[in-house]
This record gives sequence, structure tokens and C-alpha cells, in this order.
Amino acid sequence: MSDSQKFPVAAHALAYLAHKSADAPARAVSSAELAASMPTNPVVVRRVTAMLAKAGLIATRMGAGGGAWLTRDPKTITLDQVLRAVDGCTHLGVAPAGVKGCPVGERIPDAVSAAIRAADTAASERLSKITVLDLLAEPAKNASAA
Repeated sequence: MSDSQKFPVAAHALAYLAHKSADAPARAVSSAELAASMPTNPVVVRRVTAMLAKAGLIATRMGAGGGAWLTRDPKTITLDQVLRAVDGCTHLGVAPAGVKGCPVGERIPDAVSAAIRAADTAASERLSKITVLDLLAEPAKNASAA
């Protein structure tokens, strides 16, 4: 699974668990059910839920009657926490090395790196204001959440 898939799968899984009120082992949701709601492969879901469990956002149980459930209230889980849990980043890339002697090539790596850092910071700040519970709200409300 590519890094670009981890965050959307994780956010979807957490929102689905919140929607299903899966907040205890008795209400665990299977990886097959989570995968069907996306749709994606249950193996992808299990990889992401393992990362979410390691971060303490959910708990999981294997086997018959197993699945995942939230360990925290969805209104306290922010999307920047989700992004970090799946080792994701809002990182836009890395500036290429410059070429000595080129008036642009000597300056562009630092300039582009500064712009990328600023964008990363802005994205992280924005994600810190959106909770898993917000994802279940009306789309227009979610888009304007601040």
C-alpha cells in the first residue's frame, strides 16, 4: 500500500468505527466490514488498523468475533493525530539539489524547502482542527470547520 493511501484509509476506518459506535470489544467491527465500506482489501485495512492500534487510537482482536473498536472518543481524535499514527505526512516532497554556478540552481533548493515546510505546517495546523467526529458531519460543515 502506498503512503498516500494510508491516511484516507485510516480516517475512513475511524469514522466508520465511530458511525457504528464501536467503542468496546463487544461492538468490534471486522476488517472485512471495514474494507467493504471503502471498498478496499481487508489486508490493507488490517495493516492500517495495526498502525492505529499501535498509536492507541483503537484496539483490535484477532479471530472469530474479532475486529477493531475505538479506544477514545471520536471527538477527541484529530486528523493530524491520525496522519502521524500511519506515519504519514503532509510533506510535498524534497527540493532537488542545486547546481553550483547556476544563479537559480544555487538558490532554489533552500527556497523550495522553505515553501514546503510552510505548506506542511499549514496543513498540519488545519488537520489538528478536524476530528473524526467532524468527518461524519455534513460535507459543507466539515469543509468549513476551523
